Amino acid sequence: MTNYYKKFGYPTQVMGASFRNIDEICELAGCDLLTISPTLLRELEATEGILTKKLDADQAREMAIEKITVDEKTFRWMMNEDAMATEKLAEGIRNFTRDLIKLEKQMEKLL
Repeated sequence: MTNYYKKFGYPTQVMGASFRNIDEICELAGCDLLTISPTLLRELEATEGILTKKLDADQAREMAIEKITVDEKTFRWMMNEDAMATEKLAEGIRNFTRDLIKLEKQMEKLL
């Protein structure tokens, strides 16, 4: 997805989220934005070695990727037909909302 957006110059940023382990995070090295839990941040901090950039806009522009053109109706149908994408999107929205509420409560205690 990131490579596609970068190849065709879409003015957007991709945010990786909902990581289960540091290997998943390392596979997205070079992604525009990552949301990483404090636990995984500590684990990354304690990890030694070289982190190789996996996603690069310049390399993406050179990739042989075919441009896809769809209207909204087609996009919605394709999204609906991909159960994993639909379920993961809904799960991500629920989890971000739950975490936002937790963060707001923590911030209220500090104010």
